[in-house]
Amino acid sequence: MSRLLIFNKPYGVLCQFTDASGRATLKDFIDVPDVYAAGRLDRDSEGLVVLTDDGRLQARIANPRHELEKHYWVQVEGAPDRSALEAFERGLTLNDGPTSPAKASVIEEPAGLWPRDPPIRFRREIPTAWLEVRLREGRNRQVRRMTAQIGLPTLRLVRFRVGPWSLENLAPGEWREEKPPRMSTPV
Repeated sequence: MSRLLIFNKPYGVLCQFTDASGRATLKDFIDVPDVYAAGRLDRDSEGLVVLTDDGRLQARIANPRHELEKHYWVQVEGAPDRSALEAFERGLTLNDGPTSPAKASVIEEPAGLWPRDPPIRFRREIPTAWLEVRLREGRNRQVRRMTAQIGLPTLRLVRFRVGPWSLENLAPGEWREEKPPRMSTPV
């Protein structure tokens, strides 16, 4: 029987189990043999990472051709207008090509969001806003590059949902095991 773990990756943790430089990795939090991340989050991003010991399931979760939707809370520098949000819906052209259409909406700061350590630098003269971004791709630093493309640099990025899985009150550094889907069931 395959295993599936839901982990709330803290800021500053590498989404891998080893690091020659001694930086924090998944191994510092998860002592489960033979599980691997199905998709990654950058060291400076936080939130949901799905891990499994099933290579086929890992590919179904991580491969963009399966179009598994990922949801992010994104704190940006600046105040987005309607045209900025519409750019997500049309798709943006990044240095590695056009993105698929995504959804972005302005939200209040998410309720129950833990403080980041270290905190985001606050600048009184520059407003910030929170977005909820939903996309079905997973390119390297894609959300950060998309917000930068529309003139709203990302200050904080938290993935809170991947397909049917969500953080559901997991504190940073905590994980839980869930029953993996049957391979005949869409993820």
